[in-house]
Amino acid sequence: MKVKVIPVLEDNYMYLIIEEHTREAVAVDVAVPKRLLEIAGREGVSLTTVLSTHHHWDHTRGNAELARLQPGLAIMGADERICALTRRLEHGEELQFGAIHVRCLLTPGHTSGHMSYFLWEDECPDPPALFSGTLQPGLTYQPNSTVSSRPPSDPLCSLGDALSVAGCGWHLEDTAQQMYQSLAKTLGTLPPQTKVFCGHEHTLSNLEFAQKVEPCNSHVQAKLSWAQKRDDDDVPTVPSTLGEELMYNPFLRVTEDPVRAFTGQVAPAQVLEVLCRERARFQLASEPPQPQVRALLALQWGLLSTGQEK
Repeated sequence: MKVKVIPVLEDNYMYLIIEEHTREAVAVDVAVPKRLLEIAGREGVSLTTVLSTHHHWDHTRGNAELARLQPGLAIMGADERICALTRRLEHGEELQFGAIHVRCLLTPGHTSGHMSYFLWEDECPDPPALFSGTLQPGLTYQPNSTVSSRPPSDPLCSLGDALSVAGCGWHLEDTAQQMYQSLAKTLGTLPPQTKVFCGHEHTLSNLEFAQKVEPCNSHVQAKLSWAQKRDDDDVPTVPSTLGEELMYNPFLRVTEDPVRAFTGQVAPAQVLEVLCRERARFQLASEPPQPQVRALLALQWGLLSTGQEK
């Protein structure tokens, strides 16, 4: 299997997964359809399916146009709000594309219908992979644009907005308890060597916040230095691995004493709730977002002015 990692919009990623024997391709989170089709054409593959992780505009804006350009295209996901959806998927449902198997894992939190996708391949010596986009074990990691090329031998995990490198998506539609269940019980139980491919390039700011949470965590410091170098070189920071995330991602470390001390909470869901609120404050204070995003964060967390946050 071969995967093309495609940077789009301001900081999004979409993915094209290719079954190399059948030349069938599956896309994840289509934002720029003509670019996707251009890459599929260069690869000489037949695009048959889109897997959408959730309904937000920056992950599904290309679905309708792609469906128009590719008659018969299947567009799948867990949320009826996904643009041009042709098949609604259920938690635990399994799909197959040639030798590639996909298990659908509902991971609510960022949205109520957020789906991550766990992939593996028949007769592949490598462990399986998890995607909120689309990836798989034993594939050839082939980037586009500024993404650097490297062949992974371990499982891969692309997580859309459920989990990002050193962070996670805002829990906008569900409770902190539901998000904790998604992160700890659904994703956190996967093999530690699973590679994590997320939907956005937010690594640097995530690690800056992680350093605020755990200033003495050497794993955070080392990863931050690495991410700063990648940022200077204009190179993406995906993928990480779940094992790495457990060492520096505060949202996966909610039972660790330093993270509990930072939040003043003990129960994991309450620790996560405070982390999300403090991450929103950190974001607004360090990099004031667009007015629409700021309004959303203010509504979600009651952050009414940067003056209060400072």
